[in-house]
Amino acid sequence: MSDYILVQHEAPLATIIFNRPDRRNAISYGMWRELASTLADLDSDQDIRTIVFAGAGDEAFSAGADITDFQKYRSDSQKGALYNDAVNGLLLRLDSMATPTISMIDGFAVGGGCELAIATDLRIASEGSRFGIPVARLGITVGHQEMKGLVNLVGKGNAMYILLSGRLLTTEEALRIGLVNQVLPKAELKDYTYRLANEIANLAPLSHKVNKQTMGQVLAKPSLGDLTPEEAILPLTQFDTQDYREGYRAFLEKRRPSFIGK
Repeated sequence: MSDYILVQHEAPLATIIFNRPDRRNAISYGMWRELASTLADLDSDQDIRTIVFAGAGDEAFSAGADITDFQKYRSDSQKGALYNDAVNGLLLRLDSMATPTISMIDGFAVGGGCELAIATDLRIASEGSRFGIPVARLGITVGHQEMKGLVNLVGKGNAMYILLSGRLLTTEEALRIGLVNQVLPKAELKDYTYRLANEIANLAPLSHKVNKQTMGQVLAKPSLGDLTPEEAILPLTQFDTQDYREGYRAFLEKRRPSFIGK
């Protein structure tokens, strides 16, 4: 693992830190690929129940793709396709993960950094943070996977405002359009985010997994009329789990449940 990506394991939580504070935690081509592999490992770790993303320092979550990579990896459409494959690999990995993910945003979340945060399940930001995808300032565009995530989160109108204006949004604007879930004073960001992460981690992991899968099915097939039999029955599978029986008994016995993910 490179020095640019740090992983801290404190079960049931893991934290992934973009560790390039001198470059506002810009994400290089190699980092996109490394992040996808790192997430695959964490998602298969039964001891990890929630993953938090953060940026090193107090200036940026991530200012986006490292522009110094552009000559080597994005100087024409053929090279750009390989670069997009790396970005899409990470975004698709985030989209398919069973483990809940949270972006803890302190400072700039711009370009690819904003797109990565959008792909996580939740986004918690400090006051004064800034958000945007100013691709039109560079004469480039977002890919289909990035566009899908943006539109699903904030809607067509807000997505077009972000892309056409190239502006950086304030935390107030980001909260209003649903780009972030919570905005907190800078001094409270870390404690709040990890308290939320622990609350999520102590709930039933299979419930989280199936809820995320069902969400994906609803977004892909909004009419629900063309669900496969396997997709249609998915929410009912929880009734056959040990965790459901544990949660039910714990509720009746007025105690905290102990979920095992089975």
